[in-house]
Amino acid sequence: MAGPHVALFVTCLVDMMRPSVGFASVRLLEDAGCRVSVPAGQTCCGQPNWNGGDVAGARELARRMIALFEPFDHVVVPSGSCAATVVKDYPALFDAADPWRARAEALAGRTHEITSFLTDVLGVERVAARCPARATYHDSCSGLRSLGVRDQPRRLLASVEGLELAEMQEAEVCCGFGGTFCVKYPEISAVMVADKVNNACATGADLLLAGDLGCLLNIAGRAGREGRAIRVRHVVEVLAGLDVPAIGEG
Repeated sequence: MAGPHVALFVTCLVDMMRPSVGFASVRLLEDAGCRVSVPAGQTCCGQPNWNGGDVAGARELARRMIALFEPFDHVVVPSGSCAATVVKDYPALFDAADPWRARAEALAGRTHEITSFLTDVLGVERVAARCPARATYHDSCSGLRSLGVRDQPRRLLASVEGLELAEMQEAEVCCGFGGTFCVKYPEISAVMVADKVNNACATGADLLLAGDLGCLLNIAGRAGREGRAIRVRHVVEVLAGLDVPAIGEG
């Protein structure tokens, strides 16, 4: 029986900064039996507009994205932050009597962060990847708090041949990125990311992994400025067995 037809929502940061995350996502989904499409008309989800108070702009982008992704069985996102925008924020953008409200709610029910989709929806228990390294995992705020993504990536990482997972202290604490937070409050953000890098390095890990590219860029930037040896990658790159340089390298 044919697997589900899945639309990959690539996200802005992946498209502009780390396309390998998109390629890794496609590989994982296809290995799990999905038929994958990447709709060419996708744009930003509208999260910056929504968080910045531009409700009209966020609503306009939401309508475009809802119409684009409606034909698919599921929408899968390699970002807890962008997935949470579709799942939690899109329905809130429209009044109950607005026909777009029901369409937003329907799409929200079919939208998933990728490790959650693989484990909770498809029942994937193992991946065919090898990564001989010691790794630690950072729980991004939106994935953890809005979508309940915590155990799913760790279960999949446990099946990666040669990978040892070492939990850092305060893995669930924000890295200080927070979208515009790091711009509005740079001094606070700098302290938060410094703490995150210290906790990660204290584990003796070779790799720091996470599921949100914004967090990873922030952490990699701080680690690089401090001359730390720890390397930073998106979790799907490791799960897919992709051999690519760490963020900030190459």
